[in-house]
Parts: sequence; C-alpha cells; structure tokens
Amino acid sequence: MKRSRQTLDEIVAALSPVATSWSDDHSTAVVEAINQIPEKEVYGKVDLREILDRNFEVGLTAIRLALDLSKDEFTLILREKMGARGVGISMYRRDPDCIVTALHEIVAGRLLKEIVHAPVSWRSLLIERLKTGRGSAIKGQSRGRALENTVESIVLSVFGCGCYDVRCRFLGAKGTSTEKADFAVPSKNDPRILIEAKAYGATGSKQTDILGDISRIIAQKRHDTNFLLVVDGVTWKMRLNDLRKMETPH
Repeated sequence: MKRSRQTLDEIVAALSPVATSWSDDHSTAVVEAINQIPEKEVYGKVDLREILDRNFEVGLTAIRLALDLSKDEFTLILREKMGARGVGISMYRRDPDCIVTALHEIVAGRLLKEIVHAPVSWRSLLIERLKTGRGSAIKGQSRGRALENTVESIVLSVFGCGCYDVRCRFLGAKGTSTEKADFAVPSKNDPRILIEAKAYGATGSKQTDILGDISRIIAQKRHDTNFLLVVDGVTWKMRLNDLRKMETPH
C-alpha cells in the first residue's frame, strides 16, 4: 500500500466552506406561523390562543420572538407568572387559559401590535442582523463581565489592592501545572482562596463548561485552599440539578 503525506499547502488548497443553513423544520414552521398572524390594531387573548392552537411549540416560539427573550428567560418568566413548573404542551392541554392569560400579562399582545405596525427599512433590517449576531455575543460577554466586576469590588474591599490576582492561571498543588481562575487570593503563585464567577447565559458559560471549569480547578488546587463559586442569573432556577452538583463543599 502506497503511503502519502499531505503538505500544509495541499491541505489549505483543498479546504472548502461547509454549506449550512440557519433554518430547520421548526424554523420553517415558525416563519409560516408568523406569516399567518393577521395585521390588527388590537391583539388580545383570543389572538394568542389562535397562535398556540395551530401548533403550540411553534406558536410559543413566535410569541417569544415578539418578546425578544431567550428560550430560558422566556420559560422562567412564564413559569413565575403562572406559578407552575410546567409550561409545555401537556399543561396547555390541561389549562390553556392559564398559559394564555400569563402570556397576555407579560404584554405579548401589546408587543405584537408594535412589531406588526413598525415600519421596516433596509437599515432596520441590517440593525436587526447586527443585534442577533454580534449583539447577542456582546450581551453575553457584558453579563459575564458585570458579575466579575461585582465580585472584584467585594474582593478589593475585603483584601485590599495588590492582594489578589485577577483572571489568572494559579499554580497547582504539585507545583508543576496551572489552571485558570477568575481570582486568586493573595496571589496566583500561592493561592489561599480561589474564586470563580459564572453568570449563566454569558458567552463561554454554558452549564457543561461551568462544571468542567470547576472540576479542573478542584483537581488542581491544594486541599487547604478554599474555593468559592459565585453564580448569578435567575435562569439558574431552571438548572437546579447543575447547582446541586456544585453544592458539595471543597
């Protein structure tokens, strides 16, 4: 069998873009549902009920888009408004008025009117693309940095300036490896306290990422080094099992 070895230039020359599409079956159905919403001066509970009756999951997505909320944010607000854990199709079949009333109370009807009658130009279209693209990443980064800044203000007030390292790699217990941490007190070379700040929904702070980051810190730190995890964001209420995994003292 003849063996061959590709050069870097050959690999680069053979590269080609991967064709993808933003749309799937659910997205297509949502677009169709949006096209079926009539243009009216007033939207009420009956209109919301009609949207959900056609296809509950699809209709719920369309309404969430009108509210400009992420799925987790939208679900949490709806749950709190309804005072119920379930806001899915089973709940809708049991008590559709409960969900419709909750949606109406969080001003979905008013927002639908505003969106339907809002003038659209090529400028507003480009701004919307910027918002959903780069803007989404900026929103996540800002959320994460805001929490880190809040934690740092507390660390500064307790330990004082120059008595901690920020966003660093601390020296592990064996002295041969390092790991990332948001704060190391008093220093990254000999930390007595390690602090990690995680705002759910921030870029790079998905649940699996957070659990992985924590595991690596715990594996590297000395047994007599205290580890503090600071979390924020009400959407953690929807990830209680992950919070339970982080309850174990270390």
